[in-house]
Amino acid sequence: MEAKPESHKLIFEKEGVYLHTNAKRSNQDTTIPGFIRIVERDGEPAMEWSPVEEDVRNAPAVFYTKKDGEGGEEETKFDPGYEPDWAVISTVKQERRQEHPPVREKGQWGSFSLPLSELYSLRRARFSLGRNFLVLTTRGGDPLPPLHFQRGGARELLKAMQRYIRLAPSPMDGRLFLAYPHDSGALSQSFDELHLFDDTSADLVSRFIQDPYATTFGGFSKVTNFFRGALPHTHQESPLSNRSPQDAHCPHPADEEPGFELITCGAELGPRPQVKRGKPLDNWDQFLDPEGRVIDPQKVKELVFRGGIVPSLRREVWKFLLGFYPWNSTTKEREDILRVKTDEYFRMKVQWKSVSEEQEMRNSLFRGYRSLIERDVNRTDRHNSFFSGNENPGLALLHDVLMTYCMYNFDLGYVQGMSDLLSPLLFVTQNEVESFWCLTGFMDLVHQNFEESQEAMKQQLLQLSVLLRALDPELCDYLDSQDSGSLCFCFRWLLIWFKREFSFEDILSLWEVLWTRLPCENFHLLMASSILESQKEELIGSNHDFNSILKHINELTMKLDLQSILCGAEAIYLQLTHCKELPLKVQEVLGLRVPCSSSDESPNSEPKETDTLLTQSEARGASSCQPFNGQTPQRTPPTYP
Repeated sequence: MEAKPESHKLIFEKEGVYLHTNAKRSNQDTTIPGFIRIVERDGEPAMEWSPVEEDVRNAPAVFYTKKDGEGGEEETKFDPGYEPDWAVISTVKQERRQEHPPVREKGQWGSFSLPLSELYSLRRARFSLGRNFLVLTTRGGDPLPPLHFQRGGARELLKAMQRYIRLAPSPMDGRLFLAYPHDSGALSQSFDELHLFDDTSADLVSRFIQDPYATTFGGFSKVTNFFRGALPHTHQESPLSNRSPQDAHCPHPADEEPGFELITCGAELGPRPQVKRGKPLDNWDQFLDPEGRVIDPQKVKELVFRGGIVPSLRREVWKFLLGFYPWNSTTKEREDILRVKTDEYFRMKVQWKSVSEEQEMRNSLFRGYRSLIERDVNRTDRHNSFFSGNENPGLALLHDVLMTYCMYNFDLGYVQGMSDLLSPLLFVTQNEVESFWCLTGFMDLVHQNFEESQEAMKQQLLQLSVLLRALDPELCDYLDSQDSGSLCFCFRWLLIWFKREFSFEDILSLWEVLWTRLPCENFHLLMASSILESQKEELIGSNHDFNSILKHINELTMKLDLQSILCGAEAIYLQLTHCKELPLKVQEVLGLRVPCSSSDESPNSEPKETDTLLTQSEARGASSCQPFNGQTPQRTPPTYP
């Protein structure tokens, strides 16, 4: 085939693709025959549809062009095994210059074009006519009419699309395939492919001017879109994806989820108590004995939980909360620990600094870690004076600590988001060694969030759904009706513990509260529940749909009041724990009932390396510093003075 100009290159074309303006009935007034195409315009591939009356050509042939120019059909590893049983659900950048919604009746519809880079997923869908449709949905929530391949050709279309995107089947829904760029992987070891944190890149301003809607929550929605498909569906099917009887085996509603009971909390929860925050910990010396041991670690953690810590004491107390120092260590023992830990840190630092360029060229994993770290360091908390400027020494410390952590835990290495966890630690400690060991303690709590399988993240989202179902069935039902019952829009909250939702100073206060592990280890899920409940009136009252729910949740950044959210989360805990007939699954989330599996390790327990540095019995310290981990059937909730 003769090559077309670079500005317009036709890759695929198929006639006989009908646009249906009404999926419930089919007649000449509701169907428009047309062409479907894959076209490269200035190197950007797009899917286009145009009605027959606008096209002057007769029935065109289906052809392919290879990138290497050799011709012939490209091979593809993807073969769904059926044809044309497909539907597409896409999140597409909404053109803000349009002053009218994209949905129009016959006579108003012309050609439309959607970039393949904006494709979210492909799903088989069957409407009331019994036909299989291809359905396009814009990011703005305005659905385009369904497309039906009356003469076949869907498989050829998919092969053409496979040149530009990769289609991965969802493990939870046999009808859903997720679309990714060829050079990225779903939830890979780096979150870079999802651009979850890409909010300080050089072209941010220009992208925001061109498309403020997409830029505002582009990365956030990409993660959300993955979990919308990959997580078990706890929502009712929308009208665009009604199930046929043969699809009944697919996991779908909440009451069919294996391992999760349907949470309706038939018993009355009772009134929610009023909670007030306490005063911050401002006198550290009163908790130390003459040799420097912490007299009552539990009392310290309760004070921190109720009111936080004054800034001047954070550097010292954080090292206890994160397991760098044992609670029962003396001042002399802590000096020994610091000396040993300093030596260990610099031994690991020397390891990566001594890697030659030749060695690094032969180690793609190490090279990848360094590349990610160097990029993320340059866009982490640059608004903070400790990290601002191009030659700021804080950036060098951030880089070195993250590189050293790769040597400490090479299996996990560096995953995008870890720089967000380190920056507050480095800001408070102002010390390379101390910030590193505090990071290891923090990662002991959240390392599963960054594992490639993402099982921990899925589990937390399911646990959050269990809590919200017990607390507010009405809100859950509404989210279900809007295809948002999986709560996947909370992904970023849980991944990095609300780091992007609150101000830097608020995060310092929030994290020290969460590190106490009081009143339960899943208090961050209660925080998320409190935030969602605080937005109930807005979500339901404004009749938000899936896309506008995403937009609204993302726009909560820096608008939430931390103290009120903390009070709400604690009040939720007290309300639930006072319910005598609380569902078992809710009890497990709150730690009131211990599941059969053993509990995860906590950094609040004594580190093995530190044990060798202590010369005395640690029985009292080990027992006193155990967190509220739900080892008893029911525990007494903390009270406020």
